[in-house]
Amino acid sequence: MSRRIDKSWLVFASIENPQHDRCVDLFRRPDGTYGFEEFRRDPEDAGGWTPMRYYSGGVHATALDAFDAAVKAVAWLAEENQRRPSLRAQSTAA
Repeated sequence: MSRRIDKSWLVFASIENPQHDRCVDLFRRPDGTYGFEEFRRDPEDAGGWTPMRYYSGGVHATALDAFDAAVKAVAWLAEENQRRPSLRAQSTAA
């Protein structure tokens, strides 16, 4: 698990871009709220994921709300969501 995702949070979806060098993790906190974070993976990082933004501080009431906020915030995810219409349902079926 990468930094900026607390160990008590349950990551229920990890969506990668087609190049497999960016991802968005969707998670649920123990208090029942949801959030997301964006990461990058560079060759010099030995395959590890590095947080890119500070989205994990955002609090969303539902998994769908977190996904929709991620799509608005992360350009490549919006493009991937357009390309794969079932992505929203698959990513929030937690």
